[in-house]
Amino acid sequence: MSLQISNEPKSEYKEYVRNKMYEYNLFHFPVELRGRYQELNLYLIDSDNQITGGIVGEFCWNWLEIQYLFVEQAFRKMGYGRKLLLEAEKIAKEKQCDFIKLDTLSFQALDFYKKEGFEIFGTIENAGGHTYYYLKKDI
Repeated sequence: MSLQISNEPKSEYKEYVRNKMYEYNLFHFPVELRGRYQELNLYLIDSDNQITGGIVGEFCWNWLEIQYLFVEQAFRKMGYGRKLLLEAEKIAKEKQCDFIKLDTLSFQALDFYKKEGFEIFGTIENAGGHTYYYLKKDI
């Protein structure tokens, strides 16, 4: 039998790889942390029931990984990003997470995250002409 590489964007292929990686990882974490995986979805909704921002992430074993945090331009600098982060942190504490991790580019929200207690633990220079930052906050 021979294998070939495919780049077909099939959701079942993506789920297969994701689930197999998750299954593999389970064997390397302590029993009490196994199965601790859940998505985080927090949204900013206006009075017309329209979405204006939110956080998308995952609770993974003993941490929360924030994958996306976005607030529409018209609502920035009004504290909504901070409110979203605080709610995510509250939930992470309830789920007994030890830390939150996220990443950002130099033109995005580095100063905001640092102000909220996140610390840089890694960088990649020249990421599309910008710097890519990895951040973590112990909770």
